Amino acid sequence: MSAPAITEADFQKQVTDLAELLHWQWAHFRPAETSKGWRTPVSGPLGKGFPDLVLVKGPRLIFAELKRDGGKVTADQLDVLAVFADAAETYVWRPADFDEIQSALQTIEKALKS
Repeated sequence: MSAPAITEADFQKQVTDLAELLHWQWAHFRPAETSKGWRTPVSGPLGKGFPDLVLVKGPRLIFAELKRDGGKVTADQLDVLAVFADAAETYVWRPADFDEIQSALQTIEKALKS
């Protein structure tokens, strides 16, 4: 019997807990329930597809789209990440990538100690 898949919300909590442990600042914009269902109010061409997390520490800026195992990245999300890639680090992270995530968030620690 295999363990149940982690939800995207639980995965996000793991990533933000790690970020806080490593002293990153972060933001996530949550949807709200409206009469038309769940919506995240946005405007502008980057609004639709905006990544799940923005993380900042020192000179580093990361935009990360989080997906549960098997979750699909939308065309809008890929388009926004491509725009941000010219100015910042961009990632699509899944639970299986946790070692990579930890390495990415600890990289600045190693650089600052050098």
